Amino acid sequence: MPGPLPPLLVTMGDPAGIGGEIIRAAWRDRARLALPPFAVLADPDWLAGEAGDRCAVDCIGTASDAAGSFDRAIPVLPLAGAAKGRPGAPCLDDAPLVIEAIARAVDLCLAGAARGMVTAPISKANLYAGGFTHAGHTEFIAARTGAEHAVMMLAGPSLRVVPATIHVPLASVPGLLTTANLVAVGDVVLAALQRDFGCASPRLVYAGLNPHAGENGTIGREDVEIIAPAVQALRALGHDVRGPLPADTLFHAAARQKWDAAICMYHDQALVPVKALDFDQAVNVTLGLPIVRTSPDHGTAFDIAGKGLARPESMIAAIRLADAIATRRAGE
Repeated sequence: MPGPLPPLLVTMGDPAGIGGEIIRAAWRDRARLALPPFAVLADPDWLAGEAGDRCAVDCIGTASDAAGSFDRAIPVLPLAGAAKGRPGAPCLDDAPLVIEAIARAVDLCLAGAARGMVTAPISKANLYAGGFTHAGHTEFIAARTGAEHAVMMLAGPSLRVVPATIHVPLASVPGLLTTANLVAVGDVVLAALQRDFGCASPRLVYAGLNPHAGENGTIGREDVEIIAPAVQALRALGHDVRGPLPADTLFHAAARQKWDAAICMYHDQALVPVKALDFDQAVNVTLGLPIVRTSPDHGTAFDIAGKGLARPESMIAAIRLADAIATRRAGE
């Protein structure tokens, strides 16, 4: 029988955002929610919070020490520096600290010292100004782990969606879609549905790009010439895959019962339904990595940081999902 799993790791995110607030809120409610032990990679003074929102923190030497202090304080793996940003007032000088937290979490997960990582929101604009060269969390973690094809999934109680293209202008989407890439995305999603979500016989659907999924090529040719061949290729391998189907009828309650995940062609096609249905409980999970990584499905929310308005539900859901995936993998 395998021994107990190591703790989860949570990265601090941008110090000026709501990351600290939602981490502290999750830890305060740990007993009622039966959350697994986690340690935070952060500046301890920043994580402890400010007047009215302070928590006990405990600096630890290794991730394995987290279980010993989790009941009485938030275990912290200190970073090499102090956060300078304050709620709602980001500081470009914090970029190295934010990047260090992510990099160390990845390395500890790769070494088996943590069961998975949960990333608090970052400000990509601030990181770019600090020399960050990746498009975001997903791309940075994929490069550091050597993952060939990392895929972003948004998972909530009502649905799971995958954007085939992410942070690109809408005008660029048709030119970025290829049959080969859509097949590769489908392969990763099907494997993750089976391994990480317990779907013994996963059902996958592709949304069409154009209105009415192209109306047999009369409203754009992409659905017929790019998406349909990807679906056919996966079906030829024995997978339960359908599409392309019109996106406007894909997400109502009865339709969602027919599939386990939907691959969408662009960012908002995927994120609008998941945020409409599961705004507070949706989780960003990266598929195709050798480690477990989840994140709340929201940003830094600089505008409400420090005002006591941040809701921790998505962070809590991200912790729970990372734990569930890690536990399922450990039982393989």
